[in-house]
Amino acid sequence: MQQNIRFKNGGGHVLAGVLHQPDAGVPHAYALFAHCFTCTKSIKAAIHIAEALVNEGLAVLRFDFTGLGQSEGEFSHTHFSSNVEDLLAAARYLEREHRAPTILVGHSLGGTACLAAAGRIESVRAVATLGAPADAVHILDLLQDDLETIEQQGEARVNLAGRSFNIRKDFVDDVRAQRVRDGIHSLRKALLVMHSPVDEIVPVEEAARIYASALHPKSFVSLDDADHLLSRERDSRYAGHVLAAWASRYLDEAAGPIPVAPYAANATVVSGRAQDMFRVSINANGHALLGDEPQSLDGHDSGPSPYDYLSAALGSCSVMTINMYARHKQIPLERVEVHVHHDKVQAEDGAERDSASGTVDRFERAISLTGNLTPEQRQRLLEIANRCPVHRTLQSEIRIDSKLVE
Repeated sequence: MQQNIRFKNGGGHVLAGVLHQPDAGVPHAYALFAHCFTCTKSIKAAIHIAEALVNEGLAVLRFDFTGLGQSEGEFSHTHFSSNVEDLLAAARYLEREHRAPTILVGHSLGGTACLAAAGRIESVRAVATLGAPADAVHILDLLQDDLETIEQQGEARVNLAGRSFNIRKDFVDDVRAQRVRDGIHSLRKALLVMHSPVDEIVPVEEAARIYASALHPKSFVSLDDADHLLSRERDSRYAGHVLAAWASRYLDEAAGPIPVAPYAANATVVSGRAQDMFRVSINANGHALLGDEPQSLDGHDSGPSPYDYLSAALGSCSVMTINMYARHKQIPLERVEVHVHHDKVQAEDGAERDSASGTVDRFERAISLTGNLTPEQRQRLLEIANRCPVHRTLQSEIRIDSKLVE
């Protein structure tokens, strides 16, 4: 599941991102992905790595730095320090709207930015770099042909990876002032360094410098014959799978998946832990489901609520019963759609006044019938809906017997 998002950085520019989340369940953790220098969030490596992490149950936010891709601002007015500030803004967005990031992943100079930002994001427990230089100043190697012009004239049009960018002297001065490598030793975060030994843009010696500067826990993974951009899908997806396996050691147990409810023949089994708030695992006669409450009720909205399931039971039983009757009576019914809305309303009169709270549960059922039906047939099918077994159960006196078992 992907969601386009927008958030503001410290300079007031609106940055564009894509949030990847698992299709079902609450993510084990949230990760931030920082793309390479002059790249965008849409580079294939970023997408493939995000998808691999999501397949392992993590959520990933990849976004465009200021002035790149769909983000606002002028690229020529940015520098390494502004990239770090963008990362901090993305982390604040996740903390505000979802959950603070636990993992930072950065590609090339984005990896160096992650190393610089990690110490300023309290929630981060692990940092991974892919093809990253140990210090931001390494990027000036790509500007050697234009560096003199930049320093003399204050700005130059530079060709990078087939595209032209304005690079200002402010950028050059900023990267020269950075001391990222000095801070790696005191990072106190788990570190994974991934690099290709044949990287022609950032030599593997940079990975060795990062690794040597860090304290344990630290790991190094060779990306073998991959190129700098991880342009082959197998390389970027491999990196994502390794990242997910490595990061799992540094995630809180409470953030992980909830235990699966066991199977019991002809029964529905529901299990949940106190630490999981409202999240529950459901095994309905061999069918695995999730249950939760919406965020408005302090849940994670990772699955239907109990009343959602009750509404689903009424709706599905209604559709099944109507279709079964139409088949039996050879009524030309093509399709049934039932919308069920549940709420609690004030009790008015009669038996409803027995409600101690003064309210009564109301299920509003809107039934849409498609087919070449006469008014009489449509009315008859509505009557049949009112005879579905779940409808009858909800309107009858119900007995629930409960007991404690070992």
